[in-house]
Amino acid sequence: MSSAPVGVFDSGLGGLSVLHEIRHRLPQESLLYVADCAYVPYGDKPPELIRQRSRQIADFLLAQGAKALVVACNTATAAAINDLRSCYDLPIIGMEPAVKPATQATRSGVVGVLATTGTLQSAKFAALLDRFAGNVEVITQPCPGLVECVERGELESPTTRALLHSYLQPLLAAGCDTLILGCTHYPLLRPLLQSMLPADIRLIDTGAAVARQLDDRLQAAGLPATAGSTATTTFWTTGELERMQHSLPILWGQAADVLLLNL
Repeated sequence: MSSAPVGVFDSGLGGLSVLHEIRHRLPQESLLYVADCAYVPYGDKPPELIRQRSRQIADFLLAQGAKALVVACNTATAAAINDLRSCYDLPIIGMEPAVKPATQATRSGVVGVLATTGTLQSAKFAALLDRFAGNVEVITQPCPGLVECVERGELESPTTRALLHSYLQPLLAAGCDTLILGCTHYPLLRPLLQSMLPADIRLIDTGAAVARQLDDRLQAAGLPATAGSTATTTFWTTGELERMQHSLPILWGQAADVLLLNL
């Protein structure tokens, strides 16, 4: 048993979709969340910069006593997860687009992927397609601008709706009946997506699977917190404090203190 916290980070606030799932599955665990808002979005950044930021944030979270790390960002996982695992001896859980469950769920044989350019261009994503796509047609759709909408807390604004409409139409026209939300920001738009899509379109993300894997890894390492422990959640941002203070209650569902991290 361990009362030490779990460290979670993302390029910004999208990782809150994963944090929600972790809090739901592991209510006894204390959580540390770093939003690297000074560099959001990661999707258009060079991989070496993402690896550098990931190492710096991991060092900070370990200095805060983190017993495990969750890289709550598909782009950072693709660019940095192997590097992090070679540097640190603790459970490190990453994200990956849900290609396997989507290809198993599709009825039409056509799956759409909404993701950042960085994720779609990664070798990790290409390997997932090679391994799991099989005879399923996978159509990818980069979504510039969506991350920024979520960062501003604009979950239902006209701008967000217009962007989604432009990204969804080609996928629907191609016959996609299953859509992968390949960026942790996008599950926060699920209510808007559901209002814009036919009822039979399935939306798939991996937040719950990551929480389940974290649970398994903590159990295997003998690190879970004692059931009934008092859990806390602490937030940092490397960007503008006021912006995160505005968006956090919208995306997390409740107000919380935010600390500024100069990193």
